[in-house]
Amino acid sequence: MALGGSNIDAISFSAIRLASGAITLFIFITVSRKHALSYKRKNWISATMLFLYVVAFSLAYLSLDAGTGALILFGAVQMTMVFGAIRSGETPGGVEWLGIAIALAGLVYLLLPGLSAPSPAGASLMLASGMAWGIYSLRGRQAEQPLEDTAANFITTLPMIAVISLVSIPWMHASTEGIVLAVVSGALASGAGYVIWYMALSGLTTTRAAVVQLSVPVLTALGGVAFLAEIISGRLILSSVMILGGIWLTIIGHSAE
Repeated sequence: MALGGSNIDAISFSAIRLASGAITLFIFITVSRKHALSYKRKNWISATMLFLYVVAFSLAYLSLDAGTGALILFGAVQMTMVFGAIRSGETPGGVEWLGIAIALAGLVYLLLPGLSAPSPAGASLMLASGMAWGIYSLRGRQAEQPLEDTAANFITTLPMIAVISLVSIPWMHASTEGIVLAVVSGALASGAGYVIWYMALSGLTTTRAAVVQLSVPVLTALGGVAFLAEIISGRLILSSVMILGGIWLTIIGHSAE
């Protein structure tokens, strides 16, 4: 909604998204006063990955359609996290590989009507975005305090936001609607959402954490049905069964083997 029209440019959207997430989480921690924020070296690495994910994602969608962008993004996330699992000695078993393959096939089938040949620049940016998110998620598996670690990551992006915003001033523009959408995206979908994601990662293997994210396009499609009066199609039903079935196989596969 924010980037599809002329409501806001990609850099302004990214900057407001990250800044609003940082402010929201900082306020929440300050009010709760359960823990103090601590900045460690690891925050800079995770924060850089978060920054790259958000900025590259926004810039990529300027030249990609939704289906193609989602396929590249989730493919890159899977590739990065499965590689990370193998590198750490967590090699997926046969059932898990089957689950991954079925879920990815379901994703392709779901997005197939909207796929088109991507622009090289857009594809490269979305690939970088997916890899950055994969690394961010891999690092989140060691998060001891999900709320504090996520807040520190967002706050550590602020100097990066300042630099890219200064460089991009001549091209920046934003309507009231665009700003509101960026704030909501940052405070709720990103800030609060990524805290929950870090909490979930502690109970998942790397392979499971990678493939479970393929449920996002299904949830998005179902949200379109619930809130935008979109039609429940046979394609949506079949692809949802494939994706969720593949996720289920991946979840039970590790225990079965």
